[in-house]
Amino acid sequence: MMSGMNRRTFLGVTGLFGAALLAGCSGGQGSSSAASASALASASASSQASGGSAAATASFTVGTLATEDLLPLWVAQDRGLFDGGGVQVEIVPFQSATELIAGVASGEVDLAMTDIMVTASMFASGIDVQMQWVTLGATADQGRFGIMVGPDSSITKLTDLAGVPIGVGSNTILEYVMDKLMEDAGVADDQIVVEELQKLPVRYQAMASGEVAAAALPGTLLALGEANNCKLIADDTQGDNLSQSVMIVRSDVLSAADAQAGIAALEAVWDEAAKLVNADPESYREILIDSASLPIEIADTYPISTYPTAALPTSAMVDPVLDWMQQKGYLTQSLSYDEKTGAFATK
Repeated sequence: MMSGMNRRTFLGVTGLFGAALLAGCSGGQGSSSAASASALASASASSQASGGSAAATASFTVGTLATEDLLPLWVAQDRGLFDGGGVQVEIVPFQSATELIAGVASGEVDLAMTDIMVTASMFASGIDVQMQWVTLGATADQGRFGIMVGPDSSITKLTDLAGVPIGVGSNTILEYVMDKLMEDAGVADDQIVVEELQKLPVRYQAMASGEVAAAALPGTLLALGEANNCKLIADDTQGDNLSQSVMIVRSDVLSAADAQAGIAALEAVWDEAAKLVNADPESYREILIDSASLPIEIADTYPISTYPTAALPTSAMVDPVLDWMQQKGYLTQSLSYDEKTGAFATK
C-alpha cells in the first residue's frame, strides 16, 4: 500500500458530516452506549459476586485507521498488556476517515484515534465527544507534516511557493500546518494557494510527477518521497508544536458505570506500552509495519516515534486550531475548550 497512514493521513477528507453520517447520529449511539454500560455493569456485578476479590473489568472498542499513532495500543494487544489490567479493548480498524467518523457517530466504537480539528468538527455537528489524551504530538518532533516538491523541481524554499498552488485537502490539519509553515516563512495569507487534492495517493503522485508544484503530506509519504528523490522544503518538527493526534471518547460512554475507572485503566496500559516502545523501538517494528501499513520502500527504515504518556491536550495546542477553523469558516459557531476535562463547549 503506497500511502501508509500516520496521524496526518486520515484528515484529508471532504464532506465530513454529510447527510448519511448525520443520519447515523440518531440511531445506533444509544445502543452502543447501552452495550458499553452493560459490559461495565456486568463486570462490576461479577466482582461483587466474588466478594470484591477481583477488580471490575471495563470493555471498550477503539476505532482507528492504520496509523503509527496507535502503536502503543497495537503493542499492548500483541503483548497481552490488557490481561489483568482492569480493561479489555477491541481495536476496530476502519478503511477511511469518513467510516471512522461514522463509527463514532453511530456508536459502533466508544473511543477513536483522530485529531483536534476532527474532534471539534464532530462536536460542532452535534456528535458529543471529548478528548482524553494526546497519542502523538506532545512535542514538535513526534510525527511530522511537511511540504514537498518533486525531484525535478527548482523550488528550494517556502517563499518560492508564494502564489503557487500547493496540493492539499481543504479543511484538514494538513492545510492548517501548511498555512502555519507558510506564514512563519513570511508568505502573506493571500499568497497561500490551495490545489484541492483530497486523496493522499493522488496528491503524492501529482507532486512526484510535477503535475502540482508542491504538496502537503504526512510523515510516511514524506519518507516515501525522500526515498524517491523528492525534496522536502519544510516540515513541522522544529519550532512551534503545530499538531497532535488525540484519543477521543463519546460523552455518553463516560456516563456508564465505572467508565472513569475503565478509562484510567486504559490510559495506564497505554503508558506501559508507550514506555516499552520508547525503550526499545526496533523490537516493535514488525507490529508497526503490519498495523500501520507502511510502504514497503520505507518499512525497514521509517523512524519509529517516541510516544507520550497519557495527558489531555493543552489549551495552547487546541485554541490556535479553533481560531484558524473559525477564521477559515470551517466552524459556523465559536467553541471553547476546557483543558481540565478535554471537553468543548459552544460560546
